[in-house]
Amino acid sequence: MQPASETRASRPVSDRGHDDTVLPFAVAPLDLRGRLVRLGPAIDHILSRHDYPSAVARLAGEAAALTVLLGSSLKIDGRFQMQTRTDGIVDMIVVDFDAPDRLRAFARFDAARLNEAIAQGGTSAADLLGHGHLAFTIERGGDLARYQGVVSLEGEGFEEAAHRYFRQSEQIPTFVRLAVAESVTGSGSSWRAGGLLVQFLPEGPERQRQADLHPGDAPEGTAASAVAVEDDAWTEGKALAATVEDHELVDPTLSGERLLYRLFHERGVRVFQSQPIQDVCRCSTERVASMLRQFTPQERAEMVGDNGKIGVTCEFCSTHREFEPSEFD
Repeated sequence: MQPASETRASRPVSDRGHDDTVLPFAVAPLDLRGRLVRLGPAIDHILSRHDYPSAVARLAGEAAALTVLLGSSLKIDGRFQMQTRTDGIVDMIVVDFDAPDRLRAFARFDAARLNEAIAQGGTSAADLLGHGHLAFTIERGGDLARYQGVVSLEGEGFEEAAHRYFRQSEQIPTFVRLAVAESVTGSGSSWRAGGLLVQFLPEGPERQRQADLHPGDAPEGTAASAVAVEDDAWTEGKALAATVEDHELVDPTLSGERLLYRLFHERGVRVFQSQPIQDVCRCSTERVASMLRQFTPQERAEMVGDNGKIGVTCEFCSTHREFEPSEFD
């Protein structure tokens, strides 16, 4: 194992595990770069405060792990958001990552359809998401342009959607693995999530060729383009990354460095400075009040509850705030 340093000196692999961190790494002989995310208390707080059914919690946990994997690549302070809109049981998931370390998330689902799916045994990620689209939005702040990438969801999970996004939009050979688990003990239960992202980034872009997509429903007799042959380094790197098991990504007794060593020790893996992650919502009393001021007096009057106050609950952190209507007169 090689830590990031000027001398790139080797040292023993650390067996000390760290929750709520992103660990960047590189496998130089294979031109691989990647990130390993391990979420413990942060994802448990997010999922537990909403008290989601188990199937929905697992899906939201995967979305959070994927968002951290992608958002943590921002080199400057900025905002990365992942959002789904589908016809599925879970018709919306929104995950915000404010660089360098703040995470929040929520999911919206149809309880009646979920209960029916549970009874029929259809609660996989693909079953819950259905068909629609997945959008990635990057806001770098200042005068920098806002970027958004969209990929369709076609009855599949987040891993498959991420692979298609990078293949079609970014054209970067990429491998993603996500895992979520609920740990149950005598003192209660807690959620954990993990994710691995590996990308092939050689100096020469011509080496980034990937196997062509299936031609689909092209007219009969249409000649298919020559099949691109993947670079041997990427073929090997992808095969090594694919050996990771779900339980390894969420095992609190297995350190991130030890896991990366298991996967890439034959080639040598170098780790960089890890980045801590925390669950923090950006809502505040001032922000909510500012939002309410944007409504007309009539609209605010319709928001007044039986107690004579305007109540607003944050979808992300579930914090409930109440305001006197006279505050906005």
